[in-house]
Amino acid sequence: MRYYSGYFVLYVELKLIERDIIKELEKWKKNDNRKPLILRGARQVGKTTAVDIFSKQFEQYIYLNLDKNEDKKIFEKDIPFKDLVDSIFFMKNKHKKAKTLIFIDEIQNSSKAISLLRYFYEDVPEYFVIAAGSLLETIMDNKINFPVGRCEYKLLRPLSFQEYLNGIGEYKALGLIDTIPIPEYAHDKLLKLFNRYSLIGGMPEVISRYIETDDLKEVESVYESLIVSYLDDVEKYTKTNNMAYVIRHCIKNSFKEAGTRIKFEKFGESSYKSKEVGESLRILEKALLVNLVYPTTEISIPITPNTRRSPRLYFLDTGLVNYFSGIMGSLLTIEDLNSQYNGRIAEHIVGQEILSNSYSPLKSLNFWTREKKQSNAEVDYIIQHKNLIIPIEVKSGKSGTLRSLHQFINIAPHNFAVRLYAGNFLIEKNKTPEGKEYTLLSAPYYLASNIERYIEYYFKEE
Repeated sequence: MRYYSGYFVLYVELKLIERDIIKELEKWKKNDNRKPLILRGARQVGKTTAVDIFSKQFEQYIYLNLDKNEDKKIFEKDIPFKDLVDSIFFMKNKHKKAKTLIFIDEIQNSSKAISLLRYFYEDVPEYFVIAAGSLLETIMDNKINFPVGRCEYKLLRPLSFQEYLNGIGEYKALGLIDTIPIPEYAHDKLLKLFNRYSLIGGMPEVISRYIETDDLKEVESVYESLIVSYLDDVEKYTKTNNMAYVIRHCIKNSFKEAGTRIKFEKFGESSYKSKEVGESLRILEKALLVNLVYPTTEISIPITPNTRRSPRLYFLDTGLVNYFSGIMGSLLTIEDLNSQYNGRIAEHIVGQEILSNSYSPLKSLNFWTREKKQSNAEVDYIIQHKNLIIPIEVKSGKSGTLRSLHQFINIAPHNFAVRLYAGNFLIEKNKTPEGKEYTLLSAPYYLASNIERYIEYYFKEE
C-alpha cells in the first residue's frame, strides 16, 4: 500500500478508489465461475492500492511483487504447477486455505508468470488471483503465451468526478449527482466543484496532495514525477534509441495536441515521418497513456471507426494536460470550461467522464464527421442507446449555433440530441435551419458520467 505524509491523505485515497472499483472486484469475487483477474491501467492510477483495500475482505492475503527477484524466482523455476503453488504459500509463510487472495503485481516482468495464470483457473480455482502490471499491452506483442480465455480483464482509469466528491467529503453533492433530474438549486456549487476537478484531474496522488495542502504549487512535483515514471517505463520497451527520442517528443506534444485531430507526419512540428510517429503513439496507447480515437461517418449502428481518417488524440488525464500545457493558471477563475483553450479542455474532461463508469477494456470514445468540399461537420461524441446513435456536442451558447449537430440530425433516422454545457439541465424542442424538428437534452458538464442514464430517463418519460 502506498503511504503519503499523514494518515488523512491515505484515508482520502482509500475513499476515492473504494467507491467504484471495489464494488467491481466484489462482483468478481462472488462469481462461482470466476477466472484470474488481470487489472489493467496506466502506472499510478491506483491498481495496487485498490487491491490492498479489497484484500481486507479475505482471511488471508499474499502479495507478490515481480519487481523483486525473490518473488519473480518463484515463477521462473521449472517445477510442476502444484509445487509452484506450494512454494508461494511456503515462501510467504501462509497456510493453504480457500479464502486466500493472491495478488501478482508487476507481472509484466515475468512472461512465465503470465503464461501460468491459466493454471490457477484450471487447477486451483479455490484461490482468488489478481494480476496487474504496467505495459501489459506492449508485451502481448512479444510472442508471450498469454492465457486467452482463461482470464478476466478490468481496466482502471483515473478517478472520476464522483470519486473526487467522495474524497473531499462533498457527500450531499455526490448524492445529488445520482438524482435524476438534478435539482436546479445544486447547479452553481456543482459546476464550481467540477471546474476545480477539471483543473487538477483524476490522478490519485495529485488529488491526495491537493486535499492535504490546498495548494496547486504543492502538486507540481507530483505531475513531474508521474511523467518521469511514464517515460522510464515506456522506454524499456523501445527497439532503438531513435524510437526513445520519438516517444519523448510524442509525450511532450500530446499535451498541447490533446483533444484535437492529428496527423502523424511531422507531428508536433517535427521532422519525424508518419511511420515513426504512428509506432510511437501506438506504444503510448498500449501503455494506456494516450488514446487514438478514429471518427465514424455512420448515423446508424454499428459504430465503425474509419482508420483511414485522422484520429483525435486524448491523453490519460486532463489534469496532466492542463499542467504540461501551462494553462492551469488561466483555468483557476473561469466560470465556463468551454471558454478556455478553444473548448478543448471541456471536451477532454467530458470524454474522460464518459469513460469513467466503465471498467471494460472494450469501452471507447467515438465521434462523428461528415467531410465534404462545402459542408464539413464534426460532432464531439456519439454513443449508442439501444439501436440509436445519439450525438453529443460539448458547447455553450444558443442552441441555434450547433451547426455540426444539426447536420447530423438532418440525416439521422431519429430526432434526439444531447448538449453538454455550463448551463442548467433542460429538455427543449428545437429545429435545424433546414426545418427538421428535434429534441435537445442540455445537461451541465458535471453530468457527463451519467449522460447515458439521462438519455434513458428521457426515453422513459416520452
